[in-house]
Amino acid sequence: MYTVSTSFNLDRTRIERMLRLPGGMVYRNMERRVERVRAVASDRAPGSMGSPENLTVLIRRGPGGDFQGVLNSRHPASLYVLGGTRPHVIRPVRARALKFTVGGRTVYAKVVMHPGTQPNNWLGDALRAAL
Repeated sequence: MYTVSTSFNLDRTRIERMLRLPGGMVYRNMERRVERVRAVASDRAPGSMGSPENLTVLIRRGPGGDFQGVLNSRHPASLYVLGGTRPHVIRPVRARALKFTVGGRTVYAKVVMHPGTQPNNWLGDALRAAL
């Protein structure tokens, strides 16, 4: 009759390093996922909002010590595109009238009523599409 016995030592410091330290498995997995979201967001972003200097990625520790991936849009108009705008009146500031072109004709107006813009949640859409 044969008997087989095995034993192993659980190295908790190595496991801790794999899971919790930057550069470990969990960190690299988070890095890969956040980069995937950034790539999709860059494709879906309107105008120059998706350029690399406007979309930044950061991985940080959350309150419980877990890693959090943060995608930040630094474009000055991001809040207006993501949240939309309400209808508002546009008045001239430095002149007596506003000047703009409509259908090839130059138009002057003292007041223009802007209907507002609909929200475009391209960051949320990119997150849902990438994950």
